[in-house]
Amino acid sequence: MSEPSIIKSAVRNFKALFKADAFEGILLIAVALVAIIIANSGVAGAYRGLFEGSLFGRDFWLSVPGNIDKLMYLDTLHGWINDGLMVIFFFVVGLEVKRELISGNLSDPAQRTLPILAAAAGMAMPILVFLAVTGGASDYRAGMAIPAATDIAFAMGVIGLLGTRVPKSLRLFLLTVAIVDDIGAVAIIAIFYSEPKIMWLLISLGVFLVMLAMNRARVRHLSLFVIATIILWYCVLNSGVHATIAGVLAAFTIPMHSKDGYSMLENVEHSLVPWSAYLVVPIFGFANAGVSLDGLGLSALLDPLPLAIAAGLVVGKQVGIFSTVWASVKLGIVKMPAGCSWPEVWGVSILCGIGFTMSLFIGELAFDGSPFLRDEAKIGILTGSLISAVLGYIVLRLTTTHPEEAADDPNSPVV
Repeated sequence: MSEPSIIKSAVRNFKALFKADAFEGILLIAVALVAIIIANSGVAGAYRGLFEGSLFGRDFWLSVPGNIDKLMYLDTLHGWINDGLMVIFFFVVGLEVKRELISGNLSDPAQRTLPILAAAAGMAMPILVFLAVTGGASDYRAGMAIPAATDIAFAMGVIGLLGTRVPKSLRLFLLTVAIVDDIGAVAIIAIFYSEPKIMWLLISLGVFLVMLAMNRARVRHLSLFVIATIILWYCVLNSGVHATIAGVLAAFTIPMHSKDGYSMLENVEHSLVPWSAYLVVPIFGFANAGVSLDGLGLSALLDPLPLAIAAGLVVGKQVGIFSTVWASVKLGIVKMPAGCSWPEVWGVSILCGIGFTMSLFIGELAFDGSPFLRDEAKIGILTGSLISAVLGYIVLRLTTTHPEEAADDPNSPVV
């Protein structure tokens, strides 16, 4: 290849990063690295003070009706990000899940069977690996669900780096598994990381039913749904169930279709996806990925908690998903995804071990009262996610050969 051709290919690859799904994954990696560097630099104190410093003061929250302990958590920027801003992320997840259930891949029983089976095994096996590594120790048990989640943006970002070398059927498989995975993660948060208060739960249910009635009445004013969502968020915040669940519930009430073909759900989803991907999730990552490595060497990776989380993501995810796909196909329960090979299925199974956003979120909930264990969990998450991303990329890079698809896409990178 001549020098001008090499330069042309390099420029083409660089541009493709910003046109494909790759950019979201690259952005998350960059944000995480910056957060870790800052948390271990001379401005670490300012970094922690920014997110953990008091915003309003106790006297302010004492004057506000509701669950004082929970509202006091919102006295920090970290609290507003995790319990407030992340509602947008979960709202977008809810919109995506509803759309997929009504008119997408999850609406077709033939197409959803394999991803659902794979996602279920891909959540169960990491938990078993986690418990095996920690020996079921009670100090760590709260974190067993941390390696059960898959980060859609991160995983699809790695796929984006490979351009169209990865078969479309496998990209669709990965996306569907990640969506089902999100449903499971939301259920885990609602069931295992909540301390429900009956009165506020009933009020939240009442608001949710009103929003469903608005849907049935074909209300077309988005502003009414926005107001109702804010009210629902406040009620869920006080209910003891994590506030972000309000985002998922609210999303399920947004109308999908109307008589004239207008889709409020799709319009809202298209409007919010860029904000969620390029603002909400990076801010969350920057606020939560910063872990101090002071006094921690490589030996810290061998501590029970980070080792269990990393092993759950790297080993548990790929073993659970790949073995389930293999068994389901061999037993004739489902068909192999079209146009792909077993090594490619293995590569995608490895990528499902990238658990950045949702794993960090669950880790914050699991070890809320223990900064040391919370930091150890972050080390395990970042390590396991990085290994899964690199290993998955290498396997797919070496096993995918689909030049006919790459030839059809002028924007695909030359890899």
